[in-house]
Amino acid sequence: MELRADQLSKEYRKGKRALDAFSYTFHEGIYGLLGPNGAGKSTLMGIITTGFPATAGRLLYDGTEIGKMGKEYRKHIGYMPQQQKLYEDFPLVRFLYYIASLKGVKRAEAAESIDAIIRDVNLWEVRGDAIGTYSGGMRQRVLLAQALVGNPDILILDEPTVGLDPKERVNFRELVSRVAKAKTVIIATHIVSDLEKLASEIIFLNRGKIVKSGTLQELYDSYEGEGEPSVEKIYMGLGMESR
Repeated sequence: MELRADQLSKEYRKGKRALDAFSYTFHEGIYGLLGPNGAGKSTLMGIITTGFPATAGRLLYDGTEIGKMGKEYRKHIGYMPQQQKLYEDFPLVRFLYYIASLKGVKRAEAAESIDAIIRDVNLWEVRGDAIGTYSGGMRQRVLLAQALVGNPDILILDEPTVGLDPKERVNFRELVSRVAKAKTVIIATHIVSDLEKLASEIIFLNRGKIVKSGTLQELYDSYEGEGEPSVEKIYMGLGMESR
């Protein structure tokens, strides 16, 4: 599987680009998007998830422009939003079947996978409880579970560990590592330690453009500061600022 962004740009106001000629090729693996507010992370995720179109450029799935694929492309996408807007009165099982129907997944197919997803996200014992009774960490796992419905090969995770305490963040990182096998996972976050533990490649964005990118080893090899290299030191050294 290959997802290729070719000169993607997005203008919300004339002359003001939220994303500026972004080009990158994603394969299987975990990618981190790192940058300040206004860097273009949310805009890129919105284009990938078809939330809105790009102003210019192309996004191709295995060589085909996604606009030509229509609904077929959306079957390949699982999106975990940052906001925990869930159906509070729904038990988890009912909620996931509802998500499956929205995604066009046939009930028989959903039945084969939903139990496995619930086990994967460690919510089996509470699958019949109303989601409104769940803790913050459990609700994050619900958001990941709904993204996994339909077995998409691209997962987009928006600030997946925001609001979690350190122990819950570690647990969630381990969970993402388990479910990410044979998938392309793109994580946008400002929590640098999450990416250092998870990502195989990191993209530093600022003002809609790629400032630096590479594998962790490539980034460490390029570090010219003092002491041992780290993603946080590299990020700080780039001097990126919000708009």
